[in-house]
Amino acid sequence: MVNVIKGNKKVINAWATYDLANSVYNLVITATIFPIYYKAQTVTKDADGNITSNIVSFLGTEIKNTSLYDFAIAFAFLVVAFLSPLLSGVADYGGNKKRFMQFFCYLGAASCSLMYFFDRDNLYLGIILAVLACVGYAGSLVFYNSYLPEIAPVEMQDKISARGFAMGYVGSSVLLIINLIMVLHPEWFGWLKEDGVTPDVGHATRISFVMVGLWWFGFSQITFYHLPKGAGTNKEKKSPKHLLTHGFKELKKVWSELKHNKQLVRFLPAFFIYSMGVQTVMLVANHFGSDEIKMESGQLITTILIIQFVAMAGAYLFSFISRKLGNLSALKIATLIWALICLCTFFLVHTAVHFYIVAACVGLVMGGIQSLSRSTYSKMLPETKDNASYFSFYDVCEKLSIVLGMLTFGIINECSATMRTPIVALISFFILGFFLLFRMKEIKS
Repeated sequence: MVNVIKGNKKVINAWATYDLANSVYNLVITATIFPIYYKAQTVTKDADGNITSNIVSFLGTEIKNTSLYDFAIAFAFLVVAFLSPLLSGVADYGGNKKRFMQFFCYLGAASCSLMYFFDRDNLYLGIILAVLACVGYAGSLVFYNSYLPEIAPVEMQDKISARGFAMGYVGSSVLLIINLIMVLHPEWFGWLKEDGVTPDVGHATRISFVMVGLWWFGFSQITFYHLPKGAGTNKEKKSPKHLLTHGFKELKKVWSELKHNKQLVRFLPAFFIYSMGVQTVMLVANHFGSDEIKMESGQLITTILIIQFVAMAGAYLFSFISRKLGNLSALKIATLIWALICLCTFFLVHTAVHFYIVAACVGLVMGGIQSLSRSTYSKMLPETKDNASYFSFYDVCEKLSIVLGMLTFGIINECSATMRTPIVALISFFILGFFLLFRMKEIKS
């Protein structure tokens, strides 16, 4: 079944469409509108509207609102990191990974839509939904990524991976712009408070969460209609009670095979290290702009849009570089550029204009290194039906890199007087990842 669908244009386009579907979560929920709304709902203000406290009570503990959110997201990534190897093993064995992908997709989309009911009186609901949305997003990607070697021949995987990321960047930016118009001008849509005059920004913001869920669910239907169920490794039908056992067996077999694949064994540590830098930059960039450069919300959102649109071009640029120089050479170039970006940020970025320039550079390599990392890993997989199980190792590396990268950055930041200090750690991540890539041989397309 795998060979039958390889190179099928309808299947490939449907696969890439899922990036268009789910990327709105990453942009609207993770990076822009939800974090701003969350902070507004979890601070205490005086009669003049000045913030007097950002401390919240959660599970009997007094904690900063931003720290609570960071810990919640880190917990979600840990859940996915531990679940994905088991689930992918079960999916590969049963040949039903599309069903698992659908489950996580719908979990994430529903959680985003239900955020409409989150306000300052429902902190627990907001945190729980944030965790579930993150689990849904990250969980679905385990199975989504594993389809790449099944639907595309090796020579097409760089380009197709880049196409997916590009569609995601453009699509999510379109919805973000629509949501921003809603939030900035709710009166245009008739959303007013009880006095009939004051624009209801809160309602407009919550509607944007519903739109994220509907967008995610709606575009994913194109993907699920065309994607195959997935080829299972079992020859006979097994009862549900045996699936977990077989999932563990499948995972153990994949691990045994992976240990003998020198390319994969050498790539995963390099990917893990430089991903600590990539993912951390993506998550803390706006905090740096807000705290260090004192940028306003509008400027920060402009920064995100710059990154999104440039990242689309970056994904294709590095796909082109990989065709000319090879995947590993392209990845080495990307990691060096990341290190230079961090170095320039440490010494030279002091104004909003400087930050915009850096954002453009980040977008250029962000799209490139993400799409190229996925396709590079895919090319190194052996001929197998266990793609979801193999990609679970890739996914675990990425998720744990987020947790450890954020933890490292946070600890150094807590001990420092400025957010510039932990940037040194980010530089070291990229330099170390660069040198670890030298242990590998160039990959044949």
